Amino acid sequence: MTAHGNVCAVVPTYQPTQELCRLLDVLEPQVASIVVSDDASPCTFDPMLREAGTKRKTTVLRHAGNAGIARGLNDGLQTALETNAPWLLTIDQDSMIDRHYVHTLFEAAEARSFFGDRLGAIGAATIEDEAGTVTYPHTLGAHGPVTEELIQTGTLWSVAALTQIGGFDETLGIDAVDAAACLRLREHALLIAVAPGTSIRHSIGKAQFVPLLGRNVMVTGHSPSRRTSMLRNRLRLFPAEFRQSPTHAVRTIRRVVTNQTLGIALEDERGQKALGSLRGLLPGNSKENS
Repeated sequence: MTAHGNVCAVVPTYQPTQELCRLLDVLEPQVASIVVSDDASPCTFDPMLREAGTKRKTTVLRHAGNAGIARGLNDGLQTALETNAPWLLTIDQDSMIDRHYVHTLFEAAEARSFFGDRLGAIGAATIEDEAGTVTYPHTLGAHGPVTEELIQTGTLWSVAALTQIGGFDETLGIDAVDAAACLRLREHALLIAVAPGTSIRHSIGKAQFVPLLGRNVMVTGHSPSRRTSMLRNRLRLFPAEFRQSPTHAVRTIRRVVTNQTLGIALEDERGQKALGSLRGLLPGNSKENS
């Protein structure tokens, strides 16, 4: 079978632009089916979602209330289960892939599985942001590179593995949903892999790279409310992350703290963003910031 029959795709949306339809045009020839799960966009976005619904393989689900990205990803998981698709591709509405992307990722996943790797997920080797290229820290496993976590956009997930861990955690709202899924997959001795030579175009907030101690560090430009949920959710995951991989846990918190600190120093809305970071240190419901 080709990758088309084995892969269901889900695109979680909120206030989508024409980028969504451009993505669907590229995605449809590569997969068996697509779910567009909309997180309660205002009615002014009805025309765009109606246009998405005219695509041959695409089903549009409209939710009445905002709940964050994990619910949309779980809509895709449910569809994959109903259609017996063993792989689920998750991809953001403002991402873009080339016309061979899914096939390349699927072939890499199948090859790794053939050689005995128990894969939970596999993603692109690089994310191309307007500000520059982002790569994952990784080590070389027996049959290719492995990492601790992937961002969800452009990632191919094993449906059986996601089902085993109970899907994506909807209590997290938006941020670290993918990190939490990768953590639980690793806890079940499943690998998070990288497919060499693959790339996805995706904007990470309003990112810019700034020099710091001889390195270029990304500052994401996220809003005050997103800063709250990013820090809060990462702190929530930290104990389990540390038990599983102290190196990864410390590296992740260091990256988040550096991003938040540089954001306060260099970006606009500094006061509001400082308050957002402070709120992230307090317990609360991450859905409030969805």
